[in-house]
Amino acid sequence: MIKRKKTTLFLIAALLLAIFYMQLQTSIPGFINDLDFNSKEGPKVSQLHPYVLQQKNELVRLTKKKGIAIIITDGYRSHEEQTRIYNQGRSTEGDIVTNAKAGESLHNYGLAIDFALRLKDGSIIWDMEYDGNGNGKADWMEVVEIAKDLGFQWGGDWANFPDYPHLQIDFGLTIRDLKRGKLPPMDASETLEAK
Repeated sequence: MIKRKKTTLFLIAALLLAIFYMQLQTSIPGFINDLDFNSKEGPKVSQLHPYVLQQKNELVRLTKKKGIAIIITDGYRSHEEQTRIYNQGRSTEGDIVTNAKAGESLHNYGLAIDFALRLKDGSIIWDMEYDGNGNGKADWMEVVEIAKDLGFQWGGDWANFPDYPHLQIDFGLTIRDLKRGKLPPMDASETLEAK
C-alpha cells in the first residue's frame, strides 16, 4: 500500500512538472532553450525564416564537403535574449558583443545565424586563421566565401562593429521595415532568385 502511494505521488509530481515546463515554454518563448552542445549538429536552431534555414543547411553541407565542420551557435533570438546579450559588458559581467538592442538584430526576426568551427575532438573554436582541412586557406574565410555565395551577408564586413561569426539574409529589408511589421514572404526564394 505504501509503495503504491509513493508511485502515485511520483507520477503526479512528474505530471505537474511536465505541465509547468509546457506552460513556461508557451507563455515565455525561449525561456528554456533546447541547447544541446553535445549533439553533432550543435544546439537546436529554430524559428528561422524557411529560406534562411534552407541556406543554413546548405552552408553546413557545403562546408562539410570541403572538410570543414561548422556549428551554428545561434539563430532566432527572442527580445528577452537580445536584451540579455546587449546588457553583457554594460550592466552585467563580460565583454560587449553587440550594439543591437531588442528588435534591432536580424536574429530577432529569424533572418540571421552565428557560426563557429568544430574540431575533430568536438571542441568549438572561433579562430579565423585555423586551417583544419590543410589547403592553405583559413577555414573561417572559406565558410564566409561559401555563405556569401549562398546569399548571406557577413558581419565581418561591417565597418563600425565587425561581427565575425554573424551571417544574415535581410531580403532587402531594413530593421525599420521589420519593426513596422514588414516581413519577407515565407517563400522568399522566388523573390531572391528574381533579383
